[in-house]
Amino acid sequence: MAQTFYKHDKYLSSDKMEGRFPGTKQNNKAATYIQKHFKKYGLKEFRNSYYQPFKVFVKEGINKMKSDSVTTQNVVGYVEGSDPKLKNEYIVIGAHYDHWGWGGQGSGSKKKEAFAIHNGADDNASGVSALLCILEEVSKMEVKPKRSIIFISFSGEEEGLIGSKYFVNHLPVAKEAVKVMLNMDMVGRLNDKKELYMGGAGTFPNGVELMKKLQINSGLNPVIHAGDVGGSDHVSFYKESISAVGFHTGGHPQYHTPEDDIDLINFEGGALVSKYIFNALTAIANYDQDLVFIKQN
Repeated sequence: MAQTFYKHDKYLSSDKMEGRFPGTKQNNKAATYIQKHFKKYGLKEFRNSYYQPFKVFVKEGINKMKSDSVTTQNVVGYVEGSDPKLKNEYIVIGAHYDHWGWGGQGSGSKKKEAFAIHNGADDNASGVSALLCILEEVSKMEVKPKRSIIFISFSGEEEGLIGSKYFVNHLPVAKEAVKVMLNMDMVGRLNDKKELYMGGAGTFPNGVELMKKLQINSGLNPVIHAGDVGGSDHVSFYKESISAVGFHTGGHPQYHTPEDDIDLINFEGGALVSKYIFNALTAIANYDQDLVFIKQN
């Protein structure tokens, strides 16, 4: 799995992808890559497409662009659950695939003066790599989990969680059927202490206990917060009273700079994280108790 994680990350964070900025050919190319794997691993489409297009307004001074409204897309598909009744409930697992392109004065780059490709190998090619590794594992399961699982890769995260907000406001299923959302944003830099951080584990029943239990033989030291939901795409779900957990391996000096490159990615660590989250996903999709939303701080 480590090699697969590396392969996905290397493709998505290569210079030829030019930082995957919404509205660019390279952002669309990343979406095509994800869609191809969604199809390969047997995900079903909603409304005959893996794409959910939406608009992002780009202000001046970002990524060689004039101020303009551009079209980008979320990439989404689902695995049908195996339980006749519970398959009408959905667990969402996601990771954004967009990044800052070439940066620029109006961008979220920490080095605004450096007009250079921001490859975003950790932010968030790593999350997409984990998503695709997890999907591959789910595709191998002879008996699928009881509840259905929606796999989604968001665009427009860097501009303010735009893709996930759009998805939550234009769900392909009933909102009350969406029970839990798991999000991966920057999971490629596992440290020597093997710390996987998560916020929002207490937003569904016995979530903290589940995450602690999954630590056994995982090779990881999860740092589990019941609340402390965080600042990535899962927040769009939490604000709509959907249980949401965000996973990451921590910040670093290369965050939002042109130095966030593949050579700093811990892909063995990425595989450990992917396996842990796969176990969390399948456990939640097979949960015996009702998945109700629990508000946290």
